Amino acid sequence: MEKKIRFITETAVMLALLVALQALTKPMGQLVTGSCVNTVLAVSVLVAGLGSGITVALISPVLAYLLGIAPQILTVPAIMVGNTAFVITLYWIAGKDSKKILRQALAWIAAAGVKFAALYAIVVWLICGVLSQKLLAAGVLKAPMLKALPVSFGITQLFTALIGGAAALLIVPVLRKALRK
Repeated sequence: MEKKIRFITETAVMLALLVALQALTKPMGQLVTGSCVNTVLAVSVLVAGLGSGITVALISPVLAYLLGIAPQILTVPAIMVGNTAFVITLYWIAGKDSKKILRQALAWIAAAGVKFAALYAIVVWLICGVLSQKLLAAGVLKAPMLKALPVSFGITQLFTALIGGAAALLIVPVLRKALRK
């Protein structure tokens, strides 16, 4: 029971931090907000575990949409996939208890690349490419979004994932020591 309570508490704290950071950094733009989100995602999975990381990864884009940060509902599932790919890759390579710097660095870079690739494939290639005419005709996608989405879900996603992952690698050892994990 104690393990379940700890999971719920740690995940709730990460979600609360995520909401606060998204709301506070929204005026600062995607680079700042996205980096903060990726930091929270990485800290969640590396400190609280895979379940917590996935939970935060799935809820984050819904909160972003509700706060007016995600450009439109169409992108929410894509962001869920990208975030989940990020945390799973981090966990798979670094592991929750990995203290080896080289392994953590490899996990960080790989996770950022996987997230970028997933978001680029879904949003830029599929939504703004293959499906764009059908989505425009159905009124699901507007012409201005067709131009804006590739910018938001292009190389910027790689940068925010790299920045967020780097910040998490600095924060995680301190948190683990404080939590005695």
